[in-house]
Amino acid sequence: MGIDLPVIWAIIIAFGLMMYVIMDGFDLGIGILFPFIRDRVDRDVMVNTVAPVWDGNETWLVLGGACLLGAFPLAYSVLLSALYFPLILMLAGLIWRGVAFEFRFKADEAHKPFWDKAFIWGSYIATVSQGVALGAFINGFVVTGPSYEGGPFDWLTPFSVFTGLGLIVAYALLGSTWLIMKTEGALQRRMFSLAKTITIVLLVVIGIISLWTPLVHPEVAARWFVLPNILLFAPVPVLVLLTVWLILRVLTQETMHAAPFLLTLVLLFLGYSGLGISIWPNIIPPSVSIRAAAAPPESMGFLLVGALLIIPTILVYTSWSYYVFRGKVKAGEGYH
Repeated sequence: MGIDLPVIWAIIIAFGLMMYVIMDGFDLGIGILFPFIRDRVDRDVMVNTVAPVWDGNETWLVLGGACLLGAFPLAYSVLLSALYFPLILMLAGLIWRGVAFEFRFKADEAHKPFWDKAFIWGSYIATVSQGVALGAFINGFVVTGPSYEGGPFDWLTPFSVFTGLGLIVAYALLGSTWLIMKTEGALQRRMFSLAKTITIVLLVVIGIISLWTPLVHPEVAARWFVLPNILLFAPVPVLVLLTVWLILRVLTQETMHAAPFLLTLVLLFLGYSGLGISIWPNIIPPSVSIRAAAAPPESMGFLLVGALLIIPTILVYTSWSYYVFRGKVKAGEGYH
C-alpha cells in the first residue's frame, strides 16, 4: 500500500495553520487587550512577554501558504482569488502592527500613544480579516473546473462577519491567559478578571457558530447529526463544555498560572477539530476534495522531503526560543 500523499499534506497544512493560530493568536490577543489596559508600564510588560518570539510565530503562516501552493495548487488559486480582499487586509494589519511593535519602543513620549493605537488597530484588523476569511471558507465557494466563479465580495456575509468578531474573542482569551502565565501583580489580577468574562463570551460564540453552520449547510448537519456520526462526534461538544468549566474553575481559584493558557489551547484545538470534521475531505468547501485539488504525486513526494527537514527545524528553534525566554516578565525588564 502506497503513501497517501494528499492526506499527509492535508495534515501538514492543518498542523501549520493550527500552530499559527496558537502562537500568533496570543500575540494578536495582546494587541486586542491593549484598550483595556491604560497604564503605560503595564502595556510595556504585555509587549515584552512576546518581544523575543513574536516575529517567529508567523513562520507557520508562511509555511502553511507555501505548502498549500505546492501540494494543492488548485486550492491555492481558488482561495486566494475568493479571499483576495480579506487576505490583503490581514497582511496590511500584520505589517502595520509589526511596525508599531518595534517603533513604540523607540518613540519618545509624545509619539508613543500613536504607535500604541497603531498596534491596536493592526491587531484588530488582522484578527477580523482572519475570522472573516474563516467564515467565508466555511460557507464555501463557487468553483467551475479549476476556476473561482464567485464575485469579489462573496466572502462578505453576516456569518463571516460574525466569525470575524468571534475570532477577536478567541484571541483575546489566548492573550489574557498568556499574560496570566507570564506576568504578576496587578496586571495579572486584571487578566484573571478579564479572562472569566471572555471565556463566557467565547462559549456563546462557539454555541452560535455550532448552530448556525448546520442550519445553513445541510451537508454539515448530515455529517454531525446522523447515526452513527452523532455518537462518534458527540465527545467534541462535551469536551468543549468540560474545558470551559475547567477554565472558569482555575480562573476563579487564581492559583494555577499556566493551566488557563493550556486549557485555552485545548479549547481551540477542539474547535479546530470540529471544523475539520465538518468539511473533511474537502479542501474547498463544499465539494472540492483534497484528492481533486492535489498536485501530481511526483511533486508532492519531492516537496515532502523538504517539509520533513524544515518542519522539525522550525519546531526545534521555536521550542528553544520559548525555553530560553521562559518565566515571568516584570516591569522594567525587557528585550528591547
